[in-house]
Amino acid sequence: MTTKPKPNESLLDELEDTLAHGTVARRVETLRKVTDLFVEGTADFADDQVALFDDVFECLIDHIETSARALLASRLAPLDRAPPRTLHRLADDDAIEVAGPVLSKSERLDEAALIRTAETKSQAHLLAISIRRVLSRAVTDILLRRGNDAVVHSTVSNPGADLSERSFDALVDRAALDENLAACLALQPNLPRHLYLKLVAKASATVRTRLEAANPKLAQEVSSAVRTAGRRARSSAVALTSQTEIAHALVRSLHADGRLDDRLLVQFTEQRKFDEANAAVAAMANVPVAVAESIMIESRAEGVMILAKVAGLAWPAVESIIRMRDELAGSAATDLVASKATYERLRRSTAQQVLRFHRVQDTAAPA
Repeated sequence: MTTKPKPNESLLDELEDTLAHGTVARRVETLRKVTDLFVEGTADFADDQVALFDDVFECLIDHIETSARALLASRLAPLDRAPPRTLHRLADDDAIEVAGPVLSKSERLDEAALIRTAETKSQAHLLAISIRRVLSRAVTDILLRRGNDAVVHSTVSNPGADLSERSFDALVDRAALDENLAACLALQPNLPRHLYLKLVAKASATVRTRLEAANPKLAQEVSSAVRTAGRRARSSAVALTSQTEIAHALVRSLHADGRLDDRLLVQFTEQRKFDEANAAVAAMANVPVAVAESIMIESRAEGVMILAKVAGLAWPAVESIIRMRDELAGSAATDLVASKATYERLRRSTAQQVLRFHRVQDTAAPA
């Protein structure tokens, strides 16, 4: 029967003597020996032996300089069974050369430690966390809230980062002033459809402003070109996520079976299911989904009411759409009293004429 390796008595005696009487150089040498012993036998150590090493490392790192702690961190960070308390101490170090390897690489470091560091430490610490193989939604939210541009870009570019819709929404607003961030966001496979469309609209406005400033004599042509690019981006198959395609297929099936009505539409809007609600309105108004999206995202509430009137929706359903749209867009609440009066006065024939004009404008650009 093989015995599992463990720190021998002479090494423990040396540790005790080093802590009591040793110089800094001697402490560093003792740390190297202990680290070598642990790294070589880590796969065979039992939990109680790992805990013993944890005690030893904790005693030593209180008495060594930054460069020695950084070396220890770089050697322990990749290990699956690294001593947990030691990792936490290293990750919490103010010196980024010590904390960085653990924050960026250690799979042993728990989420609570990552959250604590992300909430309290420097931008360099946040940047180290942002390149981890996997980032939970809770950690990602903190990085995007506290991080500078470098941290935000790194987090959004990390395929292992789980971004919440709240973070996506804040990022879309931030991307209005950051073209590189807008480009990173546009490539996110999980970006909700309504936020993708909002991103297109906001980024287009930024590009238009810059282009018009550079070419004041061509402002009108530039504006037209950007709108055309926006229409193409919205209709691009690349812009459709798998979740959006599933939502559209569901609505098409409901419509074909005759089960799509105001009640179901209101359910979609109350659950903030933009893809389903938008596809439902498009189906009931007999217009392409892209046309409905353009109206839902870019126009004022009057555009939504025109689309709803063609679809034959009663006011409660229209009100629910407007509320959803305002919330998802992060815009000021629409005056629903005035909107209701406008909707009741609006004739369906007038709405159909306006919608036909909108469809012609939206498809006027060459493919």
